[in-house]
Amino acid sequence: MAEGKALIGVIEGDTVPQMILPELVNYHKKGLLPFDRLVGIYDFEDIDQAFEDSKTGKTIKPILRIANA
Repeated sequence: MAEGKALIGVIEGDTVPQMILPELVNYHKKGLLPFDRLVGIYDFEDIDQAFEDSKTGKTIKPILRIANA
């Protein structure tokens, strides 16, 4: 403690959703935020492919779809 160090964490960019979401939607409408090209949707059975695509950069945000039983 003699050095006075502190640890600070940030969750989800520490933004206010009511403010940032409308801005992000506007960016998308203007073609400045192509989120549909950043995500990939995978069936749960293809989880290994989702990890691989994330690792290689093919997909920035893999989304797993779990079918209802």
